[in-house]
Formats: sequence, structure tokens, C-alpha cells
Amino acid sequence: MSLPIQLLRRGPFARYMAGEAFSMLGTWMQVMAQGWVLAGLTSTAFTLGLVNFVSGVPLLALTMFGGMMADRHDKRIILIIVMVAQAILAVTIGLLVQSGQIVIWHIAVAGALLGLSTAFEMPAAAALVPELVSKEEMRSAIALDRSIFHATRLAGPALGGVLISWLGTAAAFFANAASFSALIIALLTISPRKRGSVEEEKLRQGGMRDGIAHVRNDQPTRTMLLLLSLTTCFISPFFMILVPLYSRHVLGIDARQHGFLMAASGVGAFLGSIQLLRIAHSQRVIYLRCAVAIITVAMMILGLARGLWVALPAMIGMMMGTSTMYGLANTIVQERAPDFIRGRVSAIAGLSFFGVLPFAGLLTAKLSDWAGMRTAMIGAAICYGICTAALLCVRSRLEAAPAEPAPVEEAGIGH
Repeated sequence: MSLPIQLLRRGPFARYMAGEAFSMLGTWMQVMAQGWVLAGLTSTAFTLGLVNFVSGVPLLALTMFGGMMADRHDKRIILIIVMVAQAILAVTIGLLVQSGQIVIWHIAVAGALLGLSTAFEMPAAAALVPELVSKEEMRSAIALDRSIFHATRLAGPALGGVLISWLGTAAAFFANAASFSALIIALLTISPRKRGSVEEEKLRQGGMRDGIAHVRNDQPTRTMLLLLSLTTCFISPFFMILVPLYSRHVLGIDARQHGFLMAASGVGAFLGSIQLLRIAHSQRVIYLRCAVAIITVAMMILGLARGLWVALPAMIGMMMGTSTMYGLANTIVQERAPDFIRGRVSAIAGLSFFGVLPFAGLLTAKLSDWAGMRTAMIGAAICYGICTAALLCVRSRLEAAPAEPAPVEEAGIGH
């Protein structure tokens, strides 16, 4: 644990993580508030899925372009522009909520604009973290980044609930807008990336096909992206999109208890991300298999749960498994990506989540309306368990794969 602690004590990575922590606290406040507002405006899962689909279309269309921009230009400037845009969106929705004029299409339009900004934010942020540390520190830095993300996921909804009870729902949106200032200040304190060799800088100007070639030719990267896609397809729609309806209409709990369920998901995610710091390279496949098994069982329990006290530990278990799986998969992808195409590889990795989620959310929501959310959750858990077991068994040789990226020639880079 000494290396992670040392990373957080000083330097550009420590400053970036401090700004990110404040920013993500605000983000999770808004996520909690917006989900509750939306669940109060509709009782159908399909509407929630449709709103998420609208926000996902710009991500699907522009993330690869965002990845190219991250490799070609200053990631700090890209992120600052994105933060300003997202702050404006948060204030706008907050004013609509405060005035009582908020309707579903407002949230859908804001979601589409947020998706547009995220298409540039996601690859830039994912590729920036490895640039702030040495190669030996990369695994710990990625794990710390995920830990802070999930720690704020735990604290954000709780703080949001307190703020909402004190100042009203709109306050969560205004707090999120203000929180972006911390990350902007942190980014301004970070020096620009040092330029590489002439050849490396030329490779940074390449197209998306170079990133695709790397993924196509690197089997461990390809396997991890398939695993991420399966999790997004079968599991993520329930805890990313449908959980407010699950709380209201399946468990029949109130806003305070819904906050407890959200906090439980944060606890599980945080525990899973902390665990990443102690997983040796040789143990990765074992942990991945355990994680997908835990996710499968926990999802089935959530589908069968009749009360909050059964759902809480199941949610902790599911999110702990999900966080461990996502963290390991992303670490493997980032470790194996050459520096000069990391933005493009990050964009492809992001599409395995953001590109799949809008369609999976829409289909899952429709299935939940038709068959009932409990049936949909149990069916999704069974399908996920079968598919991931097959994938990890077929790709068991990943366990022996080295942690270095595939050679540039093999990945087709530069040809």
C-alpha cells in the first residue's frame, strides 16, 4: 500500500485526484437527484431506457473521434472545455427543477448534450491518468482512480440526500456545477505532456484504424473488451438506469431507503476498487472468474428480493464484483496500449460500455415492462453467467499473457 499512498501525497497525479474527488462528489449528487426526478415523472422502464438511449447516441457516434482528439491534442484543454460545458448543463437543469417546469424532454436533451461532451471527456481522462505516473506506477494509479470514483459514489448520494432535504432537489444540480471548479483548477496546475520523438508524434496523428488494429491483434485486450460488453449488456442497465424504478415499484421503498440502496452500491463498488491494489498479475484471471460468479448470484438475489434488507447485501456484492471486473479489465487494456494510441484504445474501451449501454438499456427496459423487472433481472443473470463462463474458459490462456503491449508491428501501427 506504500506506493498508492506515495502517489497521493504529491505531484500532478495527486492534484488531479483531489480535483476529481470534488468533481465526482457533485456528479453523484446530480445522478441521484436526476434519477429520482425522472422516476417521479414516469412509471415505465421504457421511458428511462429511451432517455438513456438518447444520451448514448452522441457517445456512440463521436467517442472514436474524441479518442483521436485525445491523442492529437492537449488532454487538459479538452477536459477543461468539457467541464465548463457540463457545469452549464447542470445549472440549466437545476433552474428547471427549481421552477417546477422540468419535463422528460428537458432531461433527454440535456442527456444528449452530456453524451456529446462525454464523448471527448472519457478517452481524454482515461488516457491522461497513465501520463501522470511512471509505467511501474500505472496499475496503482488506475486502481486509485477507480477507488476515488467509487468512494465518491458512496458519499455523493448521501451528501445529495442531505442537501436536497435542506435546500431542495435543485441544490444537487447547482452543487455539481460548482464542483467542476476543483477539477478545472487541478488541470490548470498540471504541465503539458512532454513531446516525444518525431516518429511518436507522427503516430499520434494517425487515424482510428490504428487503435482498432491494436485491439484486433491483441488477444487479452480483445477478451477484456468482450467481457466489458457482456457486463454492460446484461447487468449495467439495472443498476445504471432502472434502479429508481426498482426501488419505487419492485421493493416499494421511499426516497430515504432508495438512498440507502444507492449507498450500498457505492460501498460494494469502493470495496471492489480497493481490492485492485492487492491483486497480483498471476491472480487476475482467478479474480475475474470470482467476480463474474458473484455478479451472477447477486443479480439473481436482487431479482428475488422482497425487501430492502435482502437487496442491500446483494447490491453490495454485485457492485463489488462489477467494480473488480471493470477495474481489472481496464487495467489490462491500459497496460497493453502503446502511449501514442492510448486515447484511441481508451475510446474503443469506452464504447464497450457507453456504446452498448443505450441499446441494452432500451431492450432491457422494454423486457422489464413486458415480463416484469424481477423476471428480466433473473433472466439477465442467467445469460450473463453462461456467456462470461464460456468467454473466460475459452480464453483461459490469458492468465499466462505478459503485461506488456503487443509489438507495434503486430498491431499494425504505423503501416
